[in-house]
Amino acid sequence: MKRLDGKIAIVTGAGRGIGRSTAELFAREGAVVYATARSAHEEYDAEGIEYRSHDAGDEAGWHELVAEVLERHGRIDVLVNNAGIIEYDPVDALSLEAWNRVVAVNQTGVFLGMREVIPHMITQGAGSIINVSSIWGNAAVGGAHAYHATKGAVRNMSKNAAITYATTGIRVNSLHPGFIWTPLTENQAPEVNEYVVGQTPMGRAGNPEEIANGALFLASDESSFMTGAELVIDGGYLAQ
Repeated sequence: MKRLDGKIAIVTGAGRGIGRSTAELFAREGAVVYATARSAHEEYDAEGIEYRSHDAGDEAGWHELVAEVLERHGRIDVLVNNAGIIEYDPVDALSLEAWNRVVAVNQTGVFLGMREVIPHMITQGAGSIINVSSIWGNAAVGGAHAYHATKGAVRNMSKNAAITYATTGIRVNSLHPGFIWTPLTENQAPEVNEYVVGQTPMGRAGNPEEIANGALFLASDESSFMTGAELVIDGGYLAQ
């Protein structure tokens, strides 16, 4: 039997990179997946994926998405809050506009997604929420102030929700990728990429499929006694 047979999942930021790989893996493992992104996407390499254009920071959009999934399937078993953006400026150079943009997607989007699905997961007595943070939710480098702030917030928002709803059958965990080759990192300054890979004990970048495998474990019943945890997949970076 496939590991997500019969499960209904929502994966945000699924147009490329980690989100795309996660959506495709979930579908191959038997889930019906609603893959969302703000931008256009290529055809998915898996059956069972429904694409929806969706801004993770938009409250009305969340309500419409969840209402559609419930109308068609009657339940939501897995939510992966993966959508994220980055600004590289330090505190003294960061504009309010850039700060608000990063907070809206990385932090408010996670809040809105959880708030929208949790009441339905309580009713059905089960659900797995996976909030994608980052190693930069645990440790810092220079610059990227808004990204660090929001990913740290996602870490603790996940713990709060895990404890709050632990007796309802809902599990909430955060996923912390290290440096992963995605369209986002490919567009970063080469010196930034070289530095982070150079600080990674395994001496290489990860790939999106390696993070998707972690999300699959958290989404499946194999992690049934796991909530409020941080699953770090970073080539040893945070072990230093």
